[in-house]
Amino acid sequence: MPPSRQTILVVEDEAAIAETIVYALATEGFAPVWKTTGREALAVLAKEPVAFVVLDVGLPDMNGFDVCRELRRRHAVPVIFLTARSGEVDKVVGLELGADDYLAKPFSPRELTARIRAVLRRSNPDRVGAGNAPAGWTHDTAKCRISFRGKPLDLTRNEYRLLGALLAAPGRVFSREQLMTAAWDDPGAALDRTVDAHIKMLRAKLREAGPEADPIVTHRGLGYSLREA
Repeated sequence: MPPSRQTILVVEDEAAIAETIVYALATEGFAPVWKTTGREALAVLAKEPVAFVVLDVGLPDMNGFDVCRELRRRHAVPVIFLTARSGEVDKVVGLELGADDYLAKPFSPRELTARIRAVLRRSNPDRVGAGNAPAGWTHDTAKCRISFRGKPLDLTRNEYRLLGALLAAPGRVFSREQLMTAAWDDPGAALDRTVDAHIKMLRAKLREAGPEADPIVTHRGLGYSLREA
């Protein structure tokens, strides 16, 4: 059976641009879904798994930044902004809201698909399958959701990526540098203590799911690993 195609949600109200994007994505093997408003996009995200969101900033009903802010409350799905404005302030705002990339119009559909693939490789690689996830863990990569002992974890984007990296290889010791590369878009901007702070938050959330559990192991001077059993 051929692998299922990843769904890409395209939120763009200009038909000519959207049709070009949809065609390029379909040609590259994705399953594009096109919506013209922010509310339609949020409705799609609420009812079906989406691997990626291509989000225009200038929508007729909502500002794209507001759409991103709303979806980030519930989803860890990667987002790339499209905008007619290329100012640094707009880019910084978008990235601070949790976007993974930012592309100014006009742009090449080939560049867009290349950036989408690059972000998907970083944020959602083939990390964890049912065969190698330790008992008690579930990783739904399509929905960017990790559950522990049957309870879905409420994770930020970087927490999700960091935990996903640990889940990919139970027992393997990851250095802080390796975890920064796996979880942060710009690892050079993160510090060792940033990883430590995120591990602390992950442990707190894991204790809520299993009060007596301590699945993340600290290896002093080396890094972190996930218990194999």
